[in-house]
Amino acid sequence: MQPFLLIGLSLLALWLVKQYVAWRRIISSVYNYPGLRVIFGPESFVFPFRIPYLAMGGMSLWTHKHKDFDTYNADIISSVNFWPTPKCTHFLADAEAIKEITSARHRFPKPLQQYKVLTFYGSNIVVTEADEWKRHRKISAPSFSERNNRLVWDESVRVVEELCHDVWSGKDVIELDNIVDLTVPVGHLISSHSDDFSEVLHAKMALFIIGVAGFGRRMSWKEEGTIPSGRSMTFKDALHIVSGNLALKVVFPTWLLKIAPFKIARKFNAAYIDLEQYMIQMVQERKIAEKKEERYDLFSSLLDANDVESDGTAKLSNSEVIGNIFVFLIAGHETTAHTLAYTFILLALYQDEQETLYQHIKNVIPDGHVASYEDMGKLSYCLAVFYETLRLFPPVNGIPKSSGEDTTLRTRNMAGESISVPCPAGTYLTIHTPALHYNPRYWEDPYAFKPARFMGDWPRDAFLPFSGGLRSCLGRRFSETEAVAILAYMIARFRVDVKDEPQFAKETFEQRKERLLKSMSAITLYPVRAPLVFKRR
Repeated sequence: MQPFLLIGLSLLALWLVKQYVAWRRIISSVYNYPGLRVIFGPESFVFPFRIPYLAMGGMSLWTHKHKDFDTYNADIISSVNFWPTPKCTHFLADAEAIKEITSARHRFPKPLQQYKVLTFYGSNIVVTEADEWKRHRKISAPSFSERNNRLVWDESVRVVEELCHDVWSGKDVIELDNIVDLTVPVGHLISSHSDDFSEVLHAKMALFIIGVAGFGRRMSWKEEGTIPSGRSMTFKDALHIVSGNLALKVVFPTWLLKIAPFKIARKFNAAYIDLEQYMIQMVQERKIAEKKEERYDLFSSLLDANDVESDGTAKLSNSEVIGNIFVFLIAGHETTAHTLAYTFILLALYQDEQETLYQHIKNVIPDGHVASYEDMGKLSYCLAVFYETLRLFPPVNGIPKSSGEDTTLRTRNMAGESISVPCPAGTYLTIHTPALHYNPRYWEDPYAFKPARFMGDWPRDAFLPFSGGLRSCLGRRFSETEAVAILAYMIARFRVDVKDEPQFAKETFEQRKERLLKSMSAITLYPVRAPLVFKRR
């Protein structure tokens, strides 16, 4: 036994020496550029929070915001991790350097291995690069048209009208215990027939809109639905469960989801399979239809564009069509739904800002009228409130890139002096969205909720909730349209307050703000618990 133990310890010692040599070599390659030196890097699921020298912590991008950059006196800092493979990651909060990176796709490509988790149903525009990405974009981009945006607006209004007139009929005060129950990534599934307002406002509102504008499937608040032969649930329920629990697919392999003893895992796996079958059926029905109805949902538009051969460009395969529409689902449901939740929380906390928004809406839309898509340009303060929420709570905290060649980035210290940042080929780069959005160099009083900052000139290069450059989010206008339509309708008819709870009666405003805006991250950033009250005006 002793010889085997000795051999094992010797092999471990050799491995540690090899790792240490590689770790030191990487530090030397960037000339020991200032930053964090840790065992586990930010992508580690084991340590979500910062532990000095042990783990940077994935959540630290959100919790520390610009503090690390203040500590190291520069708007670009490094992190060199020891395990599992030593590597250097530069984190960027410098708008000029970020613009250089997002504008030069060939010099700073995506590290595609980090995006493999998004190939859920097939290859798509997010997980491709170079010519392959151009092919996906050429076919996908026309789907995000003005006609689709109008559809988004009309469906957003229809959904909130049905909510207010049918679901809340006869109710002047609607209380919710938690607006974001569905966003908790693991351990919670809400019944599709629940009347709980947290599901109604946050989950179903965004879900119904992406259902129509994304998939061409209209769903109702009171719809029961029938389950087709060979399926275990309706399309609505499959879409609901998969979109609300995507983190399960990221964390657990498929084989484990199939045999897991937890009901949520098995339910998610069944929903995942059913949703794929629904989408395959939709593709097939659309392709064999003798007369194709003119429709402007993303799914139909993508299929129509895919039917057209132009310039010799190869069409997308069925799995690529499904892969793209599923990525659009993630963007269209997760990000907008969570941001709307934050928006209502902020408006409940800052009543003066809510009143400013209410008066703005009244000035644009006469009492009793419903805003149309043509009114969107006039509802500038609605968009400003949405933007300020995105600035304070960016859905994605880190946007990964890499250096395709040996180069040097430029940044500045807090005194404004220029600094050279060595960036050898293979260096990982992360656009640190919270640090950029809370950088006092670009944003005055960055921790304050001030929507008016977006009503005049503002630093567009320092605002990246939708990423930047050619690879910025195709669905940006989709998200903005949905948000403005919902905010204009809801705030015109309801005042939003924080729900009073006896156990928090003595808390200060800052304590209440911290409690309601406490956040975690799964696919996107989300608030943990926020009890609100909606009072009919």
